[in-house]
Amino acid sequence: MKLSPLLENIKRYVSFKLLSVVVVAFIIAGIAGAGVYFRCQKEVVVNFDDKQFVVKTMKSTVREVLKQNGIKLGENDYISVPLDSKLQSKKDNVINIKSAVPVTVIADGQEIQLMTSKQTVREALEDDPVNLSHLDRVEGAEPDDEIVAGMKLKVVRVKQELVSQNEIIPCDVIRRENNSMDKGDYKVIKEGKDGVREKVYVVSYEDGQEVGKQLLRDTVVSEPQTKIVEYGTVLNYTTARGEKFRYKSVMTMKATAYTASYEDTGKTPDHPEFGITYTGVRARRGIVAVDPKVIPLGTKLYIEGIGGVPDYGYAVAADIGSAVKGNIIDLYMDDRESVKRWGVKKVRVYILYD
Repeated sequence: MKLSPLLENIKRYVSFKLLSVVVVAFIIAGIAGAGVYFRCQKEVVVNFDDKQFVVKTMKSTVREVLKQNGIKLGENDYISVPLDSKLQSKKDNVINIKSAVPVTVIADGQEIQLMTSKQTVREALEDDPVNLSHLDRVEGAEPDDEIVAGMKLKVVRVKQELVSQNEIIPCDVIRRENNSMDKGDYKVIKEGKDGVREKVYVVSYEDGQEVGKQLLRDTVVSEPQTKIVEYGTVLNYTTARGEKFRYKSVMTMKATAYTASYEDTGKTPDHPEFGITYTGVRARRGIVAVDPKVIPLGTKLYIEGIGGVPDYGYAVAADIGSAVKGNIIDLYMDDRESVKRWGVKKVRVYILYD
């Protein structure tokens, strides 16, 4: 049945309106979908060595972003975030990547090839297998220098240890004269004791060799104690017969001999002073004449013969003589024959203690 022109127009109008609605719906859906897509995209800033680029992605993890952009990490490369980290849609996503570079290190007598992504020399050497200590010294670069590919470094192992050494402090010795003790004899009045001082050094070693030693501490552990010793000043002599005597001094003199005879004294036996010495004692063996300016009268003596001459023995300076001057001593003998045999001899005269 054929529609009237009016109905035909109405049909065309309705069909056009429906088509318009559908088209508009599709456009709105497309715009909405695009909005959702762009809202779901994440922006990622990638700093790769000295380059930076920005990535727009729908991916969820760092690993996926790297794979999407063809970025492969080496075993020793550095990445600032874990690979499985989730990307944030409302926060900045920044990934820092540093490629490992080769560095040659000589340490402990071995050459080590390192692949490192560390920033500085110190950081690169602190890890295995070098394990740089705070004392170790680096040659070829400063510890805070930036790592450069192809660097050649040498690590000098530095070790320090404390070494303690004890030293003796010798005790002082006070020596005092003892005028009642024979020369050569001594007596300890107070025992002394050496002191001890401890010196602590910081000893430095480089690759096992000692290179320095610095005194850190010097401590007196125990003070020395003074020793007091008395020593004898009295001279002594032992005669050929084993007799020992003490003397003040000794002098070598020329010895003559005399008797109480008229030939020697000018006095006859009937003279009232015959046989009497200048000091009033009777002349006898053991009485000797001296120069009082050299040996005071009354001095006790011992007279020793020299060169095989027998000792005269003990004597007392109790006489003088006109010919006895200076370094001469005149020995009393019992008879003229003894005087003649003696003649003139050289003797040692010991001045004895009273």
